[in-house]
Amino acid sequence: MVSSSLMMLCILTAILTVKALVSPAWCRDATAPRQAPLPVICIDPGHPSETNPGAAVQNGLREVEVVYDVALELKSILEDEGVAQIVLTRRFRGYDAHHPVIVTNRKRAEIANDAHAFLFLRLHCDTGKGSGFTLYYPNRQGKKFGVTGPSAAVREASEKAAVAVHKGMQGVLVPATLHDNGVKGESATFVGGKQGVLTGSIFSKVPTVTVEMAVLSNRHDAVWISSKEGRHQMAQALARGVTQYLGK
Repeated sequence: MVSSSLMMLCILTAILTVKALVSPAWCRDATAPRQAPLPVICIDPGHPSETNPGAAVQNGLREVEVVYDVALELKSILEDEGVAQIVLTRRFRGYDAHHPVIVTNRKRAEIANDAHAFLFLRLHCDTGKGSGFTLYYPNRQGKKFGVTGPSAAVREASEKAAVAVHKGMQGVLVPATLHDNGVKGESATFVGGKQGVLTGSIFSKVPTVTVEMAVLSNRHDAVWISSKEGRHQMAQALARGVTQYLGK
């Protein structure tokens, strides 16, 4: 015959087991060790898209290839440091005009949304009379294909993300390396000036930052980012910016 004390012990054990199974995480012992999932960073190597293949040659470089090379190195750094899970919006390097493959700006945003990314980091290179690197965030709403966006919450979070990423990049890219153009709203861009913000930002439901890493039409910028050392330094700067944003 089972003693009453043994029976009570069995009942108590059963109750505690059920409680552990059904209690939400915030009800459990906060000191118990557990593995938190890593935040997702969606890296978007710009182009080829529905508007621009990014394949024009400037000072011997194609934007579509430069941004992909930096994106892969950035992915490797962040994964090696164990600070984030990485999602890429494309996995091919160049553009073949005879067999064109593109990823639309809307699709890029949807990839970030579906991944519930902590940050949608868009990598580009600029062209024009200027030089250096610039960060952009959606500071207004725009409209495309009947969709208006992004939300006020995404705009606010994107500005905070851009400031944090810029601060991290400043610690790596000294002024002698590249001119620092700071953080600006997307309404200052050519596309944003026409439709409010960049197309990808309209469809984004997560914080969005676009980095124009260099001006390829500028000889100094092009020579710097064409080098293995320059691309590595840019990837390191972006990684520092991401970890700054994540608070690591």
